[in-house]
Amino acid sequence: MSESAPRLNTSVLLLIFNRPTLTFATFERIRAARPERLFIASDGPRGDRPEDATAVEQARTLTGMVDWDCEVKTLYRNHNLGCARAVSSAIDWAFESVDELIILEDDCLASASFFPFCTELLERFSDDQRVFVISGDNFQQGPPRTPYSYYFSRYNHCWGWATWKRAWRHFDLEMRLWPEIRDGQWLVDVFQDPLAVGYWTRVFDEVHAGKIDTWDYQWTFACWMQGGLTVLPAVNLVQNVGFGENATHTKKESCHGPPAENLIFPLSHPSYVLRDDHADAWTQIHHFGFGTVGLWDRIRYFLRSRL
Repeated sequence: MSESAPRLNTSVLLLIFNRPTLTFATFERIRAARPERLFIASDGPRGDRPEDATAVEQARTLTGMVDWDCEVKTLYRNHNLGCARAVSSAIDWAFESVDELIILEDDCLASASFFPFCTELLERFSDDQRVFVISGDNFQQGPPRTPYSYYFSRYNHCWGWATWKRAWRHFDLEMRLWPEIRDGQWLVDVFQDPLAVGYWTRVFDEVHAGKIDTWDYQWTFACWMQGGLTVLPAVNLVQNVGFGENATHTKKESCHGPPAENLIFPLSHPSYVLRDDHADAWTQIHHFGFGTVGLWDRIRYFLRSRL
């Protein structure tokens, strides 16, 4: 690591658990960025998994690998909270000290562009109440769909992302607003697509009933209920390499995210803040596996795939 490398002035939260090899690989990407402040949060070992204790302790040894001038804060749980409460409470904890964060889980390998991308856009949209998330993810496939460095979406992909305390304050792990939204048919106004409404109604029903141990669906719901947009880069900046049997949710090895690339700087900013409906339609079909796409969209996607 070069001591002359620029320092990252945005705080980073690294979420770890029981995968030391992946944790160290992700940490090396953070180490190259040299953040001035690093939060590290770890859930505790599961009581019914005796192998967890050693793996969790091994992952936590990365604290001693911070070899640059950096303020390090740790939240190491003694007991297992589960994915939903461990992650959301860690973000709550970090936001007690800062107003904006870059957030990475232990299996998300960020490209060199990811950190300056997040930092620049956190500053650019810091007071723009329309924008809730800066994500490092792009799942569009094929050539970039925008001439700019990023576009706006309803989907807050969280394999490497950033946000502000002002946005996170709307997060509610219990999704107490969901019954009112469901019964009032408000998702129809969000999507205007019966397949999408049906898909997300089923998902939110299960999350609200406590059948899925997660936090990201609740965050998606919070963003949508405030009309919050997500910034997505023109190319993918973070690769998720955590798929497999040891993962909590992403167990299929074949589902690895696209490789991480780099953007060209200086960033090219669009002169408008409008959601890309065509890109979101693509995501509905090809990432979530639901929704409808009009004839013109299908023709455009067909042509794009062959350029």
